[in-house]
Amino acid sequence: MRHLLQTLLCVACLLTHAADTKLAAAPASNGTNAVRRDYLLVSSDVVQVKVYQEDDLDAKVRVARDGTVTLPLLGAVNIGGKTREQAAALIKQRLGDKYLVNPQVTVEIVEYSKRRFTVLGQVQRPGTYEFPGDDSVNLLQAISMAGGYTRLGASNKVTVQRGEASEKAIFKLDADSMAKDKNVTVFEIQPDDTITIGEKIF
Repeated sequence: MRHLLQTLLCVACLLTHAADTKLAAAPASNGTNAVRRDYLLVSSDVVQVKVYQEDDLDAKVRVARDGTVTLPLLGAVNIGGKTREQAAALIKQRLGDKYLVNPQVTVEIVEYSKRRFTVLGQVQRPGTYEFPGDDSVNLLQAISMAGGYTRLGASNKVTVQRGEASEKAIFKLDADSMAKDKNVTVFEIQPDDTITIGEKIF
């Protein structure tokens, strides 16, 4: 009886060790490769459109400046500003209206457009920076990516320029309050924004 219990304990230990080894070997998932469900497609994104059991309709295409992609049978379809699910639903509707019965469509992002923003003024590393994948970047993160403030940097004197010419908007912001007060909403940066950090007045 004692020998049987010892045998069972050994087997249990081996199984536990095997399970621990398998877990240790599995790569940790930190979500960095996951696509946000709310990500909106923009120009220069490259997408893979697949139609189940209709290989001739599959396409790998780049979103044009006007938000359209050119697909077999359908021609130009505007998917700019839509999520992957919304784009797939639109393509499914268009195919179902004229060509197929209940088509199954998926849209996957193959390559993200180069979304950039610029940080100028009193930061350690002024320059242009890219958004990481499909992640959003707020004002504090953008300043951090630029190395943080210089000793002359005024965190309460930040401006963000958005758009060009007649559509240009200027936001005057207090990054110091955003960093210290949890009740203050942190400003979200958009592609092509220009952030300028002002200088302290002594």
